[in-house]
Amino acid sequence: MQSAISRATLGRLPAYLHFLESVTSENISAPAIARALGLGEVLVRKDLSIVCGKGKPKTGYATDALKSSLKAALGVNKVTPAVLVGAGKLGTALMDYRGFRDYGMEIIAAFDKDAEKSRKASGKPVYSMDQLRRFCQMHDVKIGIITVPADAAQSVCDQLIASGIEAVWNFSPVMLKIPQGIALENENLALSLAHLHSMQID
Repeated sequence: MQSAISRATLGRLPAYLHFLESVTSENISAPAIARALGLGEVLVRKDLSIVCGKGKPKTGYATDALKSSLKAALGVNKVTPAVLVGAGKLGTALMDYRGFRDYGMEIIAAFDKDAEKSRKASGKPVYSMDQLRRFCQMHDVKIGIITVPADAAQSVCDQLIASGIEAVWNFSPVMLKIPQGIALENENLALSLAHLHSMQID
């Protein structure tokens, strides 16, 4: 079911879950959720139907069951460990962000060519690149995050895959070559900024 959830819907699920954590009633309706979050009722019904089916007439959704379905869809029930390569300013900011747990992921360590310098910039442990493979295998890490310059991204990606990584989240401005079976998500910050500029009204 999770593979059928669109990116837009996935982006709204944490808001639903956060709101439901404050609900004390046994049942909750789609209109009530829509009003609380400032969303359209039809949109909320559509999102929730993908996650847990339709609510019951008059009573809506069982609150606890709905929260469980949302957590399952987000992967919150099982936090997956991830590593980050490139502990510069962007990498450090990502390591310091605690919201990833809402999506079932936690960065447990970072790797950098200058581990000693980087270790001072983050509360998470930062190791040298020669420890990457051993660490990933010891901790069964399946997600790798790349925040290195473009000229180093492909090499880092290759090392992550050789270490057993099955999913790559790439913040480097380069198209990576990956083997079949490896999940890749590109986060193009420059493209996002260009999109914002194109939406501005003169």
